[in-house]
Amino acid sequence: MLNLILLQVAADGAQQGSQWSFWIMMILIFVVFYFFMIRPQTKKQKELQKQREAMKKGDKVVTAGGIYGEIKEVQENAFIITVAKDVTIKVNKESVYADASDASDAEK
Repeated sequence: MLNLILLQVAADGAQQGSQWSFWIMMILIFVVFYFFMIRPQTKKQKELQKQREAMKKGDKVVTAGGIYGEIKEVQENAFIITVAKDVTIKVNKESVYADASDASDAEK
């Protein structure tokens, strides 16, 4: 009878320890996800937003669709981009990126 009671107490203690280790592992997994996935992505988004806010008339850009052009006019939520002679398009600011060739020209 005493052995049965001791086994029950030991099993309850093991189950309680198992429960704590589960929560500790879940917290550690969340911390790893935060520092290796969420935080770098938010930093990258903030940097991209600053870059878009700094764009001005005359900057060379690439749209998300792969169209290269030059900013002709800056509006509140969009850019007017000159793609070719007498060809302009209106593009949402969120789908415009700085032209990488423009940055490499500045380095030279």
